[in-house]
Amino acid sequence: MQDHDISGLTRDEASAELARLAAQIAAANDAYHGQDAPEITDAEFDALKSRNAAIEAAFPDLKRADSPSDRVGAAPSESFGKVTHAERMLSLENAFDDEDIQEFERRIRSYLGGDPQLAWTAEPKIDGLSLSLRYEGGRLTVAATRGDGETGENVTANARTIVDIPTTISGAPDLLEVRGEVYMAHEDFVALNARQAERGGKTFANPRNAAAGSLRQLDAAITAARPLRFFAYAWGALSEPLAETQMGAIERLAGFGFRTNPLTRLCQSPAELLNHYRMIEAQRGSLGYDIDGVVYKVNDLALQRRLGFRSATPRWAIAHKFPAELAWTELRAIDIQVGRTGALSPVARLAPVTVGGVVVSNATLHNEDYIAGRDSKGGIIRDGKDIRIGDRVQVYRAGDVIPKIADLDLSHRCPGALPYVFPNHCPECGSPALRDEGDSVRRCSGGLICPAQAVERLKHFVSRNAFDIEGLGAKQVEAFWKDGWIATPADIFRLQDRYGSGLKQLKNREGWGPKSAENLFRAIEEKRRIPLNRLIFALGIRHVGETTAALLAAHYGTWPGFEAAMRAAKAGEGAEWADLLAIDGVGAVLAGSVIAAFDNPREREAIDALAAELEVQPVLARAPVDSPVAGKTVVFTGSLEKMTRAEAKARAEALGAKVSGSVSAKTDLLVAGPGAGSKAKEAARLGIETIDEDAWLALIGTA
Repeated sequence: MQDHDISGLTRDEASAELARLAAQIAAANDAYHGQDAPEITDAEFDALKSRNAAIEAAFPDLKRADSPSDRVGAAPSESFGKVTHAERMLSLENAFDDEDIQEFERRIRSYLGGDPQLAWTAEPKIDGLSLSLRYEGGRLTVAATRGDGETGENVTANARTIVDIPTTISGAPDLLEVRGEVYMAHEDFVALNARQAERGGKTFANPRNAAAGSLRQLDAAITAARPLRFFAYAWGALSEPLAETQMGAIERLAGFGFRTNPLTRLCQSPAELLNHYRMIEAQRGSLGYDIDGVVYKVNDLALQRRLGFRSATPRWAIAHKFPAELAWTELRAIDIQVGRTGALSPVARLAPVTVGGVVVSNATLHNEDYIAGRDSKGGIIRDGKDIRIGDRVQVYRAGDVIPKIADLDLSHRCPGALPYVFPNHCPECGSPALRDEGDSVRRCSGGLICPAQAVERLKHFVSRNAFDIEGLGAKQVEAFWKDGWIATPADIFRLQDRYGSGLKQLKNREGWGPKSAENLFRAIEEKRRIPLNRLIFALGIRHVGETTAALLAAHYGTWPGFEAAMRAAKAGEGAEWADLLAIDGVGAVLAGSVIAAFDNPREREAIDALAAELEVQPVLARAPVDSPVAGKTVVFTGSLEKMTRAEAKARAEALGAKVSGSVSAKTDLLVAGPGAGSKAKEAARLGIETIDEDAWLALIGTA
């Protein structure tokens, strides 16, 4: 299982590990939510997020701007119209054992203070596709997938074909957004696959993929022919409250004609929650549809409002996941794949084995330490057992995904099996593969001379959340690069000039014709106008994910502003460096990585050539929040007596303020409680306005 012991990590190691985790989790999110083609198990994904959260808790100042803790789902497909959710569709924090649930309750009570009366709802966590249904005047007007939580895909025509979704309702608020899960029952899934196979069509690996693929059809008639179902369990925007409690609101949704899960229960304690969890787990195999855990929510909606939200999850809910499924098989080989940042990633090739009804043949092996049976500090994992080719290994999965090796059976090891020797040179270009101090990953030092890195960076450049050029996917990039047609991103925008006419024309390549070539050239031209955040993300700078790119874009506003600042910045010194670090969520490692990219002559040449081909759109300012602290930078210090620090921070951010952990010349207001120390002194030295908690509450109108 994922190693959660972080006690031995240094700050540098923690920073490097957070960067690795951010990249892995972002890729997994896009594969699962954006492409309906997951590449790692649910259990592995949960373990990665748990390790990330543990490191962030131990080193809060190292939390990355693109932290997976702040992300929900993946960007919506360009194939559908986009819908901006009136209220964000969030993810859920995960729990894996009884102690996690006890800790969840302790955190709730600590956040609220005092001794609140708590009750909880518990319901099965459906393994399907999240959907939001907007009703106006009792009529279904819009149906949208979750997407990235803020913007989803418009699937209204498809949703109208689902039998469990009423197109009109009576007695409801004038505005009502109903949220729930689209899924497919087991017997319907089997029948669908049989029909697909009989027609020579695509069969699906599991009901979740079948449901997602069916809902996201461009032709609603195809969706109508698929046996989709829907459970309602939540709501978004409302013109008036549904009830005073979670359970009351669910009962009201049922009264409107929505199907709600009959296993939803009201519980008075964590012990009751766990008893209900075990009851549902025992029935899991006979429910007739897939679930992967049980969701617990605070029942009192007034307390839910007080608890509020983190960046990507509500504080008042948690998903208690089921254990992963296991199987044994043979490890036949270990392959090394080289990524766009040069990371050498080992992949286990397995004798095909059925796990939970799905045949799997690959597994992630993380890094050389994991193979050797140790963590990055030399600590023992798996009782110190190393992984060797030919071993009998235990793998686990929770979906149609690449599994992970959980354990191995030494009694089946061949006497001549040798320890695996991790390569110290890149298998693609032969350059030394180096491992920096504090980094758990070995990386090729070849940079742009490494064909694997060059190709992977081009693939990243055209990926869904970067330039997303229709008709130019991974296979096309590989082919064009192999034949010398493109070597850098700028070459993509020169493709028509070079290969639109003459002896070597795109339309004459195998697999291409006049129409497809014309379509590609047009798609490339359409992407010459690109938002600043997408361009920054597309550059493929190490540690810079979508969230970080958005933060950088929002801070600098324009490409000339960003480019000039990065050109002038020097790591560790100067006003530009200080300004970069002042961005909430940008740490020294990330800042250094961005500066290094612009300081590298070859990188600079490639970036300048690309920028010359583009019209980069500036970032539009956010709509202002009408509050006395909107746009101000606020620091809290000392003991707060009328609310917890976490609640104060959440309320300030909801009012449009930026909450900082340190006092600087950019601080507008210091809220100081009893015990305020160095921050209060620094604020006085800088002449920053300082108020107490009562004045703060009066200022924001809650005194």
